[in-house]
Amino acid sequence: MPEQDEFEREFDLRWADSAEHKEPSARARMLAARWKDNPPEPVPFRPEPGPGRSRRASWWKTALILAGVTAGVVALVWARVRASY
Repeated sequence: MPEQDEFEREFDLRWADSAEHKEPSARARMLAARWKDNPPEPVPFRPEPGPGRSRRASWWKTALILAGVTAGVVALVWARVRASY
């Protein structure tokens, strides 16, 4: 019996997919109605950078991470030297 149910389900899916007219989704209908009176403005794929911080202003973050790694390495070396006494 499960094979027959699966066959009927597959038949229904093929029948639905082969329909000539497919109704748009509710969201597509809503957007079409909204855009009929007020169409959206085109949006560039990569917009121009705004008046924000530049990418070069993050050098202090790199310096902070490098200082942290250096402190960690120094602490490990110091612990190993202390343990050898």
